Amino acid sequence: MHLDRAWIERNIPHRDRMCLLDEIVEWDAQHVRCRSGTHRATDNPLRSQGRLSVACGIEYAAQAMAVHGALAAGARARALAEAPPAAGFLAGLRDVRLHVLRFDDLQADLICDALLLAGDGRTALYEFAVACGVQSLLRGRATVVFDAK
Repeated sequence: MHLDRAWIERNIPHRDRMCLLDEIVEWDAQHVRCRSGTHRATDNPLRSQGRLSVACGIEYAAQAMAVHGALAAGARARALAEAPPAAGFLAGLRDVRLHVLRFDDLQADLICDALLLAGDGRTALYEFAVACGVQSLLRGRATVVFDAK
């Protein structure tokens, strides 16, 4: 199932240039894979001094997690006729490994994967990875908290 940028912008809080993902390539209850070419855009809002640091890949991964949450919430809502959960907040990162210095010099699209390891409706633990072709760019784990009041 391929869902486009318009679907992504309707279902996560990020809009316009801050929406970094172009397409959902595949997803299931535990995993999502997204594609992006926005790292090549000279007006990418995460660029600093004309460059896009690989650390910005964490935001790409976080948006993939948000996409997965929206997809899973939509599936649950259709099944249970309930409202989707509140917005999530990135609460922690673990074991982050950066394998390159920057993204903006990569010509191929980025592939962002997020794998749900655990979750209870209030929190979620994801493993994430961003790659370009066969080259791993970064990976790690993230804790997401929902409705952190």
